[in-house]
Formats: sequence, structure tokens, C-alpha cells
Amino acid sequence: MKFSGNMLRLYAVTDRSWLKPGETLAQQVEQALLGGVTMVQLREKNLSREMVLQEARELLPLCHRFGVPLIINDDAELALEAGADGVHIGQDDMAYEQARSLLGPNKIIGVSAHNPIEALAAQEAGADYLGCGAVFGSTTKDGVQTLTPQGLRKICSTVQIPVVAIGGINETNLIELKESGAYGAAVISAIFAKEDKRQAAQNLADLAASAFEPRRHGLKTALTIAGSDSSGGAGIQADIKTMAAHGVYAMSAITALTAQNTTGVYGILESTPEFLKNQLDCIFTDIFPDAVKIGMVSSAPLIRTIAATLLEYRPHNIVLDPVMISTSGSRLLAEDAAQALLQELAPLADLLTPNLPEAEVLSGIQIHNREEMIQAAEIIGQKFNGAILIKGGHLTDTADDLLYENGKVQWFSGCHIQNPNTHGTGCTLSSAIASCLALGYPLRESVRRGKEYVAGALKDGLDLGHGNGPLHHGYRR
Repeated sequence: MKFSGNMLRLYAVTDRSWLKPGETLAQQVEQALLGGVTMVQLREKNLSREMVLQEARELLPLCHRFGVPLIINDDAELALEAGADGVHIGQDDMAYEQARSLLGPNKIIGVSAHNPIEALAAQEAGADYLGCGAVFGSTTKDGVQTLTPQGLRKICSTVQIPVVAIGGINETNLIELKESGAYGAAVISAIFAKEDKRQAAQNLADLAASAFEPRRHGLKTALTIAGSDSSGGAGIQADIKTMAAHGVYAMSAITALTAQNTTGVYGILESTPEFLKNQLDCIFTDIFPDAVKIGMVSSAPLIRTIAATLLEYRPHNIVLDPVMISTSGSRLLAEDAAQALLQELAPLADLLTPNLPEAEVLSGIQIHNREEMIQAAEIIGQKFNGAILIKGGHLTDTADDLLYENGKVQWFSGCHIQNPNTHGTGCTLSSAIASCLALGYPLRESVRRGKEYVAGALKDGLDLGHGNGPLHHGYRR
């Protein structure tokens, strides 16, 4: 797994001392991953080597299911045997050069550092990242010298490689690490000692999103899979403009060409499944996307081609805009295509973004208000693993959107903006969210930023064409 400093955002270090009777370490770690952990270190000092190896082999596919690397504490040989993504070594463990020789060039190697001298030595040796602490003391290590946040800031300003802070970090003090220069926080008891580990991780992930801005060492990438809009207001063109406005490198796989403008659609030439697969293979085998947005796909064979390709390459941050119903209420998909979308493509998405008519189709109930939006989200949530964002633009009194994630509800308030030119708003929102996910923002923050971007593009008041005109995607320049 290719290392990125953003993987350090919320770094969970295991400790089985808080396991309940009958509970496995994998079950604990899964809850942490569901809450938003971005890296896992297997650190079990009181187990035999054979048992640690067994735990590693159980945790590795679990972590990879969430796109998260598994790091082994101290033992590079065990990391190699388990097939783990890397190792974290202390000052008294195997030397970095020996660990790198053993693991090869592609594994992740982190090194503990307690002062700028150790940090510079590890950087010069070639370490991928530094673990620095204990910034607030430690309850899991006796006799550990406290680094203090000021000392952490000094190390971060001294080196160029990413730093993760460790030691006594919890919900109360994590925000003190803001502007320290660290890329993230490593926690143990702040997750694993809690009764609700998933909620604890989610709370910490939200705090980490505020404390540690995503770092962009190299441009982030996003792929849009959708139809082309020759007038540039929606589809592939709107997606690319939106991604570029967010500083993300955009790529596209075109499902259909359209002849259209602000007054209507006058012709469609659909891609073949074979050519769509060719486009997708070219992208995934060369510039792998950090996020994928899927827009309108009009036929079952194309939908199945996309689903099969996603299963083949396993990208993360998949946003599916289930374009099924037009703004006027007309069905846009044939029955077989709708079934393929719901049964084969939707289960692969991390986020679905239906409007109210589409949410009615997905839930089987009518929606007129916020309470019915929640009810619909709960029904849809029973069918799909991903989060659901029900867009409230069709409400009469507000334009509030509802995010339903892991059984929890969050509202994003909005008001109707007086602008008759709304062509491409759905494409733009889903692309903005995908862009933010590619940049490393958590889902809720990505939704907030995406909605804010669309509102700004509407308020700009661009007025082009003789019909329902486009948004101004470049309004922030």
C-alpha cells in the first residue's frame, strides 16, 4: 500500500487489555475502523510471536477492506511474514537500514523520535514517518518522558517527513495539537478503553479533521464516470470543472455523448460496455484515483461493467449520484437498468446522493418533510452499507440535506437561492464531495464543504443560454 501522510490522521494502536469476555481484537479494531481510524498498529507486548502473527493475519484483510494500512510494532521480520503494510520501530529496536533491507522499498517504516536529533537521523536514514511523544504523558508506557506540544512543534519544524503525535492524547487535548505541524494523532486508550469504540473513534476523527488539515504532497486525483454534456453545464464537464476548482486532478470515463444545451437534450450516443471498460482500465492501471464519482449511466450492461471494474480495482471514496428521476419527475432509467443500479452498483458506494424523488423510489415511501426524510434514510440504510445523503432541494420551505451514516443523522441546513439557472447542481454537489474525500476530509466535512461550494456557485448568478442555465463552477477564483 502506497504511503501518504494523511494516513496518520487517526492512528490507532491496539491493546487487548480492554477486550471483553468473548470479544476478539478484530472486533475491536473493526469498530475503530468504522469510526474513522486511518492507520492501525498491532502492538501486543504480552502475546507470543505466534499469537501476534495470527492476529496480524486476521487484521490485515479487515484493515484493507477499509483502505487502511496495518503496521506491526517493533518486529520487521514478523511484518514480512504476515504480509503487513509496514513496521514501526523504536530507538532500541532493529536499525532502520536493516528493516528496510528486510522489507524492501515498498513497505512503510515509521521510527520513534523524542527530539530533533533523533528525528533528523531517522529522516536521513529514509524513514517514511516519525512517531513522536509522549506529548501528554502515557498511560501505557512506564517511565516515558513527556515531549510536550512545544517539543512536538520543534520536531515538526525541523524535519520534512510526516510526524504523528503519540502519548496521552484524548478528546479533551487533541485539539491542542492544532498548528503543531503534525499530520495526525496516535491513540490507544482513547478508543480501545471506551465502551463504544466506534463512537469514540468517530469523535476523535472529527477532532482530527479540525486539528490536522489534509496535506497534499502530490496532487490528489478523482475519476468521474458519467455522460458528456456538450453545453458544459452538467455531466462530465461539470464534474471536471468542480474537481479542478477544488485543486484535484480530474479524470473521466464517458458513458455517453449527448447533444444538448440549456433548452434540452437533442441526441444521445451511448458508449459500448467494451469501450467503457477500456477507458476504466487505462485510468486504474496508470493514475489510480483517490475518489470516484459516478453519475448517470443509462443501461444495465454499462452499470454492470462499472460494478465489475470497481470490484476488480477496489478504489475508495466512491460517490454514487443515482440519477433515476428527472427534476420534472420523469423516469430516466429503464427497469432493468434501475435494478442493476440498485443491486450491483449501489452496494459498492461509500455515499449515495439521491434527491427526494429518487429517495422515494429507493425507500418506497413518499417524502414531504424532514421527518419523512429521516424515515426514508433509515429504510434505505437497511439496504445499503454506505452513507446516504438525501438532498432536500425539492422541499418547499427549506433546502436542508440529510446525511444518514452508521445509523446517525446529521442535517446540513440550506435555503432556496433565487436563481432559475440550476442545471447541473446534482452533478456538481456529488463531484465536490468526491473531491473533498480525495483531499482527505472526513465524510461529514466533505458534505459540508460540497454543499457550501454549490450554494456559492448558485449565488454567483451566472446567466447563460436561453433555458435552464449552468452554475459558475469557477466563482471562487
